[in-house]
Amino acid sequence: MAKRLIPSLNRVLIEKIVPPSKTNTGILLPENTSKLNSGKVVAVGPGAHSRDGKPIPVSVKEGDTVLLPEYGGTEVKLGDKEYHLYRDEDILGTLHD
Repeated sequence: MAKRLIPSLNRVLIEKIVPPSKTNTGILLPENTSKLNSGKVVAVGPGAHSRDGKPIPVSVKEGDTVLLPEYGGTEVKLGDKEYHLYRDEDILGTLHD
């Protein structure tokens, strides 16, 4: 069983951020609360190449928190963790504090 995945070309491996299901005081939150579809970048591929052979770097780096589309990506399981693979152009943006 593989323990590490290095994405190819312009793909990005993301671990989705799961919002808490209850508050610090123990109040359970309903599932339909508005949640941001975001994730943390775990691994980044080397990037794609343009038609003339020049490398096109990936726009995010490991550790970035990114905004993801509601649908898309490829689900990947490594060990007991679940990740998603997205193309660089499918990522909507980066989130900053």
